[in-house]
Amino acid sequence: MASISYSPAAFDGTSASDLLRSSSSSVTGIPLKTLGKVRFVVKRRDVIVAAKMRKMKKHEYPWPADPHPNVKGGVLTHLSHFKPLKEKQKPVTLDFEKPLVDLEKKIVDVRKMANETGLDFSDQIISLENKYQQALKELYLHLTPIQRVNIARHPNRPTFLDHVFNITDKFVELHGDRAGYDDPAIVTGIGTIDGRRYMFIGQQKGRNTKENIQRNFGMPTPHGYRKALRMMYYADHHGFPIVTFIDTPGAYADLKSEELGQGEAIAHNLRTMFGLKVPIVSIVIGEGGSGGALAIGCANKLLMLENAVFYVASPEACAAILWKSAKASPKAAEKLRITAPELCKLQICDGIIPEPPGGAHAGATWTSQEIKAAINETMDELTAMDTEELLKHRMHKFRKLGGFQEGVPIDPKKKVNMKKKEEQTVPRSSKAELEGEIEKLKQQILKAKESSTKPPEVALKNMIEKLKEEAYHEYSEAIRAMGLKDRLEMLREEVSKVNSKDRLMNPVLMDKIEKLKHELNQSLSAAPNYTILKYKLDMLKEVSTAKSLSKAATMKQEVNKKLSEIMGRPEIKEKLEALEAEVQSSGSSSFIDLDEGVKDKILKLKSEIELEMISALESLSLEVVVVESNANPASLSVFKNNVDNLNEEINKTIEEVVNSSELKNMMELLKLEKAKAEAGNVESESKIEALHQQIKQRISEVISSSELKEKHQELKAEISEAIQSSGGANGSLQKETKHAEPMLEMNFA
Repeated sequence: MASISYSPAAFDGTSASDLLRSSSSSVTGIPLKTLGKVRFVVKRRDVIVAAKMRKMKKHEYPWPADPHPNVKGGVLTHLSHFKPLKEKQKPVTLDFEKPLVDLEKKIVDVRKMANETGLDFSDQIISLENKYQQALKELYLHLTPIQRVNIARHPNRPTFLDHVFNITDKFVELHGDRAGYDDPAIVTGIGTIDGRRYMFIGQQKGRNTKENIQRNFGMPTPHGYRKALRMMYYADHHGFPIVTFIDTPGAYADLKSEELGQGEAIAHNLRTMFGLKVPIVSIVIGEGGSGGALAIGCANKLLMLENAVFYVASPEACAAILWKSAKASPKAAEKLRITAPELCKLQICDGIIPEPPGGAHAGATWTSQEIKAAINETMDELTAMDTEELLKHRMHKFRKLGGFQEGVPIDPKKKVNMKKKEEQTVPRSSKAELEGEIEKLKQQILKAKESSTKPPEVALKNMIEKLKEEAYHEYSEAIRAMGLKDRLEMLREEVSKVNSKDRLMNPVLMDKIEKLKHELNQSLSAAPNYTILKYKLDMLKEVSTAKSLSKAATMKQEVNKKLSEIMGRPEIKEKLEALEAEVQSSGSSSFIDLDEGVKDKILKLKSEIELEMISALESLSLEVVVVESNANPASLSVFKNNVDNLNEEINKTIEEVVNSSELKNMMELLKLEKAKAEAGNVESESKIEALHQQIKQRISEVISSSELKEKHQELKAEISEAIQSSGGANGSLQKETKHAEPMLEMNFA
């Protein structure tokens, strides 16, 4: 490519081609390409022609000539200006994370020492890493609102395009507002997730200072909102669901933006989004500031990352207005209720997407996959709606915010922002009043027992409920007096969070509960109302026992009534009398001496009566288990002491082996190998298995010692002999016994 400079003062009608083809310096007819980069000057009269060649690219495409076919997104990926950073982002430690720095430094020092000395410090490193992870979880479990704000603003937090390239199969960016400008603070494009097409619109922050300046720190101008509006119309026309990512401190508020109609652009977006006929999902991935966030956030579902924030005014601005100082921002952040859990309670946010301990920047890919799963789940729900239902759903989401209706009970979740009523003291019964009521109840129970009528179950139930309520208030008073109320409330909140997410209870949380329980039990006796609390608990226990006994007595009466009905039936009475006559006429003293025919008749009648009894008891909602005794309990009771002595001797022997130095060393080695295996050491698995076998073998050798084995065999032989001599399963039939009482175990169904 040649650049030509000339002076038009003396053209004299001579053409430029003549000037290039004829020269006084003997270069006539030589093409410029042949001259290469040689700079030359041709003088003819007052005309000066200068030309310079520059090296050209082989092709003009914005992607490589041979893009790799396995590159995710193919050629479309190369069209994006968003490329991986050449230099790794520098780690940034927030103020509240500084306690973790010491542990990190220790881990680095130990690793360095291991590399320098060649010694094995893997156990110490594993121990320190476990401590670090535990401290990190503990820290991120109790974040304050201002700490979440700082995490949402973290310089290394994944941006919109980071997430988009992680979750999409293909993505192509679309530019321009068709009015002469392309705002880099808002990025739009079409992408696919698991074969579904979506229109992605998001506010893009920079990953370093240079990118932040280019992206205007994620603060869009009116051109950006008009670009987003154009893409929304495009998605609505083609039927693409819309996914918006919110991450902005707010709309750019400079003079030029106001002149170009910043407020009008945001208002236009708000109005248009409520009329779009496609599903819209908005995700707050960082901070969502004021109208700048809401301009792309009027969606059917609003989701938030765990440490994202969504606010009308930033905590610093709120503090400056209300407390005349930005230093009050922690207090402002708490009062504004801008975190994801608080906004979920107020039903502004529809779901929370979890982040790893350490924030989204600690595991960007993992967080992106959680976002992808949330998008798929939410879109499955929204795409099932028809157009009219979808528009109503979006309208009702916003219309119900902050709404109250007179005469309707207030939802407990909405009571959060209401002024708390002064706590009313619940009137509690005195000791004398309780004693009088319980004495009256006892008299009623005694009368019912004497007259063989049903006990006063309703009165017992009411008394138990009253005592429970009284004991609960006494406990609350004791906890308040001991200064444990705040800790208990925090624990309740943490437990409710775990239960709402259907997750397993965290061991750290379990430990906290146990500690608080232990502390409460230890200091409860020092509470000022301990005496009355103990009295009420004792009364509750006594009345509960009385209720159980009365229920059992009622059930016993019903069972006896059923059994009497069965045994009083004429057909069963006749059979019993006939069998009794046959047994007496045979002159046998035991069941074994009877004829086979009589034995069969007895067993048949016994089985018939048992079946009748079982069906009768099951009709009373009782679970019946027939227990057949293979031995006489009286004959076996003599062996109980011998069995207990042998068990005690075996346990003592095992305890001695476990406490031996040899087995202790094996167990310590086993613990170390398990820790290594958890850290990913493959060789440790075979060592763990070998140690398991050695420990089992050692214990087995001790238990199988000749002395213990001999005692066990002797005791076993004695018990077997006693069982055989007891007459088997049928026992002996005494003359004076008419009917054997069946042994039944009954459980209330």
